Amino acid sequence: MKYLFCGRSGLQLPAISLGLWHNFGFMDNFDTAEQMILYAFEQGITHFDLANNYGPPPGSAETNFGKILKKNLVSHRDEMIISSKAGHRMWPGPYGDGSSRKNLMASIDQSLKRTGLEYFDIFYSHRYDRYTPIEETMRALVDIVHQGKALYVGISKYPPQQAFEAMTYLKEHNVPCLIFQDRYNMFQREPEKEILSIANKFGAGFIAFSPLAQGILTDKYLNGIPEHSRAADPTGFLRKEQVTDELIGKVKKLNEIANQRGQTMAEMALAWALHDDRVTSVIIGARNVNQIKDNLKALDNLSFTQAELNRINGILN
Repeated sequence: MKYLFCGRSGLQLPAISLGLWHNFGFMDNFDTAEQMILYAFEQGITHFDLANNYGPPPGSAETNFGKILKKNLVSHRDEMIISSKAGHRMWPGPYGDGSSRKNLMASIDQSLKRTGLEYFDIFYSHRYDRYTPIEETMRALVDIVHQGKALYVGISKYPPQQAFEAMTYLKEHNVPCLIFQDRYNMFQREPEKEILSIANKFGAGFIAFSPLAQGILTDKYLNGIPEHSRAADPTGFLRKEQVTDELIGKVKKLNEIANQRGQTMAEMALAWALHDDRVTSVIIGARNVNQIKDNLKALDNLSFTQAELNRINGILN
């Protein structure tokens, strides 16, 4: 495993982290989830990314992770980075959604109880909430660190201006933003416009979720939509109509470059997401151990020639 310092902090994260957004809830196979977490840790994936609403149902990914941790990894707690978040709807009523102090404080207490942890290594404000003053949200994060419920804090999916304001507040209150989490992949490059520069200015790391664009940046959809894929799931985030002929045409051209590099499409996509020095880690999702094995092979070839990057940009633009 390759480890990278997170911004200007002394904390190192693995280049590849494991996200528990999908496939770790009560609706999923517990034994498979356990196998994935144990295999990932054995391979040096020390960072596990959670949120209070991960499941389904919401909260169940944290509960299952807590069971697996207690059963298998409790003696390795100090070798792990465990993160969670709050900000999306978690329970009914006016206090179960958003980024108010009430929501964040209640959420982290619930998340600690579900996981059985005494603290999180990283706790995020999961999204910008336009109804709550940034100062209120950031003050809650500062207090969470002071109360010992998290070692570091981060923000996720904030627009550039609000991210700048949030990081400024945290810096002024001596609890600097450790990391910014956002969607980033070959097809979704919005962070390149401002966010990566803002994070770098404040000494924060950057961690990318959906580096494979929900599976589009693999060979999975090259010949249609497989029966058990995310796009075939009517309840999933990836819709069939998003998997367009134009998009897959680009993936086929990218796949040719991957083959020339001796990589699969997925391996090259992960390597590409890490090619910018400002990116600390990418969060992979997986259905089984074999997918984690395949994704880890990206680490065998992380470098790109300028000619390769030019060809990739020519396809993407």
